[in-house]
Amino acid sequence: MKSLTIKGFKRESVGKSATKALRNAGNVPCVLYGEGEPMHFAADERAFKKLVYTPETHTVVIELEDGSKHEAIMQDIQFHPISDKILHVDFFRLAKDKEVTVSVPVKIEGVAPGIIKGGSLSMVLKKLKVRAIPANLPDAVTVNVDKLDIGNKVYVSELRTDSYKLVHPDNVVVVQVKMSRAAMKASSEAAAVEVATETTETGK
Repeated sequence: MKSLTIKGFKRESVGKSATKALRNAGNVPCVLYGEGEPMHFAADERAFKKLVYTPETHTVVIELEDGSKHEAIMQDIQFHPISDKILHVDFFRLAKDKEVTVSVPVKIEGVAPGIIKGGSLSMVLKKLKVRAIPANLPDAVTVNVDKLDIGNKVYVSELRTDSYKLVHPDNVVVVQVKMSRAAMKASSEAAAVEVATETTETGK
């Protein structure tokens, strides 16, 4: 999985006034949870742009002013209800030998024959939860649709791999090819014409 670096500094005070001062200065108060005591720190709000405003999922290297580095994943984020500014971010510390669960995007690969026939590709799930040690976390779960005809589906059971675990039941649909409205309308009109033709011929 791709990694981003966020440079920050430890917070000496976590009171309301100190937190407000941080935000007014353009910084985001954060907490790193995991093994050991929670670590409070802050970072420039601009440092979160590539982490938050993207469909991709990343691990994070938190680099503090004292030279220490901490590998983590973003666990929770709070936004201001009106301005949408980032108010607070929670991180979870990663350990090389311990599994962690994250949501990663679904990536479509190939061209479904059903689309060529007038169907439409529907992504039922745009993200999937995977569980693995940090080194095996994927950037995305790739779904090949080269064999999907109209009415065909791809289930979680078909995407399982030894590298990571999918935290979903086997019968969950991830992608499917449905008949488009235009194709359904054309099919209905064709059926109506066929019925009308048969009625006319019968009445002769």
